[in-house]
Amino acid sequence: MRPVDTAPTISPGRQSMSISANLADTPPLQPLIIDVTEEERLEITYVGKKLKRKYKGYENPEFVAMLHLNAYTLLPERIATVLSSFGTDFSAQQYGAIILRGLVEIGQAELGPTPPSWQETDYNKIVEYGFISSLLHGAVPSKPVEYYAQRKGGGLMHAIIPDEKMSHTQTGSGSRTDLFVHTEDAFLYNAADFLSFLFLRNEERVPSTLYSIRSHGRPNARMQELFKPIYKCPKDANYEADDAISEATRTSILYGNEAAPFMRFDAAEQIYNEQADQDPEALRNLVYFWEEARELIYNDFIPESGDLIFVNNHLCAHGRNAFLAGFREEYGQLVKCERRIMLRMMSKTSLINIRAVTHPENPYLIMEEHYGKIYRTA
Repeated sequence: MRPVDTAPTISPGRQSMSISANLADTPPLQPLIIDVTEEERLEITYVGKKLKRKYKGYENPEFVAMLHLNAYTLLPERIATVLSSFGTDFSAQQYGAIILRGLVEIGQAELGPTPPSWQETDYNKIVEYGFISSLLHGAVPSKPVEYYAQRKGGGLMHAIIPDEKMSHTQTGSGSRTDLFVHTEDAFLYNAADFLSFLFLRNEERVPSTLYSIRSHGRPNARMQELFKPIYKCPKDANYEADDAISEATRTSILYGNEAAPFMRFDAAEQIYNEQADQDPEALRNLVYFWEEARELIYNDFIPESGDLIFVNNHLCAHGRNAFLAGFREEYGQLVKCERRIMLRMMSKTSLINIRAVTHPENPYLIMEEHYGKIYRTA
């Protein structure tokens, strides 16, 4: 049983005001970690099974239509409250990620062996986890969506599994190289607002990496250069080289409020990918930014089965360390194990604001290909 999340209480008065003032001056360097109680975990696990019996699938239009109501009535009150506040907190103290440790019980026997790649995933075995992930997004509130740029849609939830054929790539299917921190789909204007990563397995004990733009504190003069619309970003490593070449479109890295900005950033594609073909000024600014940013990466969390990371994609980038899929180290020796499985879901807070780039008959399917360019076939 995992420990219950507790927080120290501070008596009101001068001491409390002083501590609050000091905290306001200290940039957040790590995500909020919530230890889900045994009672909450059993409740959430039961809810996932209950919804599976009622709706069969988490893409059922009846379930999607009732998502926000279900989120607030079925989730434990503490979890729903935290996510609802998270959805509108863009302050200087908001890191942009929450770790829900021990959120759900994962039936390992029912899950069976990890398939060779995401293409072989049996989604019938993980339907209940799709319901649970959906409810979390619904509490923000936000609506799960799919991107044609990701697996030609591929549904509202994606299994992320290491694939030996892609082991050296900068993708979720990679494993043998560090996956540099990045905001999801930095090559789109309409990237996801929120992401969830539910870990069904992580027997290799691979640390997840997170990096928040808030960890820098208030942007200094050098970071102000990142508000200039001079930076290019090719499509990511899921695309063939000829298809991923950077187009002429340039955007800013930072945007929104200049004192507490949002971020659109992909270190692998914007700095290390020669096809980005950045102008000298842009590359110089990016390298300076990356040198500072990489010192602020949080790398202390190793997910376990049932843990979930919830991310504001405008504030926080994510990645992972390199690992050898299917092996973990014990007492200096490599021991075979089941390969990791992670479930990713993405969401947008408004379907109206993205209607210009969604499928004519499916407002949940985003057809943006690259900075406003739209896929014409589906």
